[in-house]
Amino acid sequence: MRTIGEVAAELGVEAHVLRHWEQVGALAVGRDGNGYRSYDDTAVEQARTVLKLRRVGLSLPEVVAAMAPKKAAAQTVVRAKIAALEEEIARSQQAITFLRHTAECRHRYLDDCPDCASFVREN
Repeated sequence: MRTIGEVAAELGVEAHVLRHWEQVGALAVGRDGNGYRSYDDTAVEQARTVLKLRRVGLSLPEVVAAMAPKKAAAQTVVRAKIAALEEEIARSQQAITFLRHTAECRHRYLDDCPDCASFVREN
């Protein structure tokens, strides 16, 4: 059994973060005889999972849904996050392509370049 301070230090987060995760339902923590939070191995692993899901971009409501006992609900949230990340990657790749071209463009002004103009018209 570990204290909130020990778990917070181990995970590299502040104790208030762990309390917040518990408050929103992303983390279940037991209490000792004095009412203090007491983290067993299961609670620590659950906290690690919450942290990992947060680091890959899930919001706390998404984390709660992704950790739901119903697999279908969890899969729906994870698939939606995958789709959002793939869209973000596609936008980033388009931005890189545009910026590479503008960095090497022989035209003095981007308006003079038909390639730059076509990039600008893309959504």
